[in-house]
Parts: sequence; structure tokens; C-alpha cells
Amino acid sequence: MRGGGERECEARVERVSAEAAGAGAGEIDREAVAARAATLLPADLLDGGELVLMVVKPSPWYIVLAALRPLAWIAVVTVGLVTLNNAVVDLGWLGLGERRLPRVVDSRDLILLGFGVGGARLFWQLLEWLSRVYVLTDRRVIRVKGVLTVQVFQCTLAKLQQTDLVFTVRERLFGLGTIGFSTAGTGLREAFWVMLAKPLEVHKAVVEAMRRYGGRNEGG
Repeated sequence: MRGGGERECEARVERVSAEAAGAGAGEIDREAVAARAATLLPADLLDGGELVLMVVKPSPWYIVLAALRPLAWIAVVTVGLVTLNNAVVDLGWLGLGERRLPRVVDSRDLILLGFGVGGARLFWQLLEWLSRVYVLTDRRVIRVKGVLTVQVFQCTLAKLQQTDLVFTVRERLFGLGTIGFSTAGTGLREAFWVMLAKPLEVHKAVVEAMRRYGGRNEGG
């Protein structure tokens, strides 16, 4: 049996369904939005009467793509250690000929260690992906992230100065994109919705929400 917070969240989503469908924010599947809101949002994250327009997460490709650089370093270090472990040094100038450096561990153990460290890094990235939730309501945009320390960014639609779509090379290869948010206070990008599977559709929904609801939230 679900708690009162989940039922309340679903009720808010049901109220917004008809209005959001005509807001130009795209075709919204009411049941899908309600299910995601109930399972991903903390019960006390939303204010009373706040209407959920969209709940999204980064693409699962985020787990691999965000860890590419550390995985590359792990591979380089592993190969370097294996090479050094099997290195042969020419000591002919000392009259000793070629000598193999003493092995501290077996090369196979070094390879297994590299795979283990790489697997641990991917597991951490999985936890990071699970922690990320991006929320669009009729009042604000919200970004929740963090495994050990949870960070919540939220900004009212009226205070959003602009949004930017960013497509890095690795994102373009997989049809992904990132949305950056700049507030009226700083004009700088203060938060990102990273590696979205349908960045153009999500960005269109955010812009439409700013146009439709931003004016009425001037006081917020």
C-alpha cells in the first residue's frame, strides 16, 4: 500500500494533465508521469498545489559516457603496470646482459585488479545516475543529484534568464544533449540537466513552461 505522499503526488499530476496537454509542452502520458513522480520524487519536494509537468532522468548511456575519462586512465595505468612488470632491461654495459625486472605480482593479477577498479567506477556511476532526477513544474525547475551528499537546485520559472542546449561530441554520437539553466541573478549556467535522451523535446517543454507560467510566478 502506498503512502499518503505518493497519493498526493499522483493527484497533483492528474490535475495538471489536461492543462499541460494544451500548453504545447508535448504529448504527456498522464499515467507515465504519475508513475515516475510517485517513484522518483521525495514526498516533501513539491509545494502544495504545485503541478508536475515533467520528470526525467539522464539517459542510461550516462553511466558509461560520464565515466569514460576515469576508465581510460584506469586502462592506461593497468597497461603500464603490466608492461613494467614484464619489462626486460639491457644491462650489457655492466656485463650482465639482459635481465628481467623482479616481479612483485603476477601480470594476470594486475589485469584483474584493473577490471575490478573499472567495475567499481562504473558501479559508482550507476549510483550517480540513480540519484539524478530532473523535474519541471508549473512553478520551477528542479535538479536533484548526489549519492552521499544530496544536492538540490531549484529556480522559479520567472527567475530563469535563459536555457541553453549543449551537444558534446560524445553526446551527439548517441543522440543525447544537455540543458543548461541561467538565472536572472547571475546570468551564468548554474545547473544542468545532463545527457538527456530527447533533449530537443525536453527543452521545448521547458521553454513553453517558462512562457506559459513564468509571468504568474513573478512574486515567487
